[in-house]
Amino acid sequence: MKTTVITCFLSLFLSHFVFAQATDTIPQKKISVNMDLVSQYVWRGALLSNAPSIQPSLTYSDKGFSLGVWGATSLAPSDVSEVDLFASYTFKETFTLTLTDYFITAPEHYFNYQSEKTGHIFELMGSYANPDLFPLSFTVATNIYGADAAKLKKDGSYDGIQYSTYAELGYSFKYCDAFMGFNMTPPNKDRGEVGFYGDSFGVVNLGVTATKEIQVTKSFSLPLKASLITNPQAERVFLVVGLAL
Repeated sequence: MKTTVITCFLSLFLSHFVFAQATDTIPQKKISVNMDLVSQYVWRGALLSNAPSIQPSLTYSDKGFSLGVWGATSLAPSDVSEVDLFASYTFKETFTLTLTDYFITAPEHYFNYQSEKTGHIFELMGSYANPDLFPLSFTVATNIYGADAAKLKKDGSYDGIQYSTYAELGYSFKYCDAFMGFNMTPPNKDRGEVGFYGDSFGVVNLGVTATKEIQVTKSFSLPLKASLITNPQAERVFLVVGLAL
């Protein structure tokens, strides 16, 4: 049944996207194409690529509903690439519910959705932000299927996924944005479990992000973004810069 649900989601995405491409009556502003270039790929406090990464996205949006694909390709030939599908709906411009299919392109086979063998990770995420009322945002994301960290029985055998959960608080200041992310699903170390985000409950993603517009011509500018990111559990720190091209 889970495989059927996943297949339906992919079919919906592909058919809707093809329809959007083929229909002349859809305004072009509903389809957005973006690309970021970042010095490192750091996600929720974890270093996924130490080399510069190109991160394109293609999104179709209409009346609060969005369908899209996001990718990351490292400039280091030995690194793997990532292709993620997502569908989201925003309620009253404040609360967004998103289903994401994360996939690392190698060495896994893309169309393998068997629960214990797939390279896909399906995540359900809810986020709230209302900057006109208060500059605080809140996000909770849970892995619901696929290559999540494993739960183990007392004998060490597989006992399903951990439903790893990540929560993040964000606050917007005048000149920068601050964020604090938590691992909400500590693994059972006595049984040999390894956590998806960290080895215990606590902060795994802490930092600030600032953005500056670089004026290229009188009518064109590039947003330059810099993030100082720390992972207290892993005792790591990153300084990442990026351009939105």
